[in-house]
Amino acid sequence: MGQFQPVTHVLFDMDGLLLDTEDLYTIATQEIVSQYGKDYTWEIKTTVMGFIGRDVAVALVEKMQLPMTPDEYLLATSEVLCKLFPTCKLLPGAERLLRHLHSKGVHIALATSSSRENYELKTTHHGSVFQLFKHIVTGSSDPEVKHGKPAPDIFLICASRFPEPTPHPSNCLVFEDAPNGVKAARAAGMQVVMVPDPRMDPLLTQEATLVLKSLEDFKPELFGLPAYD
Repeated sequence: MGQFQPVTHVLFDMDGLLLDTEDLYTIATQEIVSQYGKDYTWEIKTTVMGFIGRDVAVALVEKMQLPMTPDEYLLATSEVLCKLFPTCKLLPGAERLLRHLHSKGVHIALATSSSRENYELKTTHHGSVFQLFKHIVTGSSDPEVKHGKPAPDIFLICASRFPEPTPHPSNCLVFEDAPNGVKAARAAGMQVVMVPDPRMDPLLTQEATLVLKSLEDFKPELFGLPAYD
């Protein structure tokens, strides 16, 4: 086992980890900001990945000096994203891993910064996979999630909603793609497997317990979980 501790419960982020949605956010954001002669760069994007909706709007309006309020920004992007979200696809290895853990009786849950409405749009064509989760926390519309990532709230709340006996944070493993999500998991006292975008600066992956190129590369037995058959 080495540096990894065995776990009993697994929490998953969604965007950019299970679903290929991050490029959709980029398309929508660029469509809005290009009206003002701005460019939504990768460097800016990495600073807001994993934020809940309103935090993204506040940060981007400020960073990019957009002549609009955060609410106006949210409305503009939501109109574009509503059309894009149902087209998103599962990322490699996601369905196999979720079905494997579920079939072996491992408790799995989803902790996404998305709103419930956006979650429904994104999972339009993937219902059978997302039904495998014990429960789902949608950070942007859950009243208990007071602070978005990198605060630990969403992961602590998600872990607390597992059936009794609820797991100690040290018994939970988180899967993330974003630096803010990794920080949130570590702040919650959990181990975290990071599957970053290949463009990600390696310095932004250093807090993760384990960094992988793809979910297809994950070996469950490293964390005391049942191995693939």
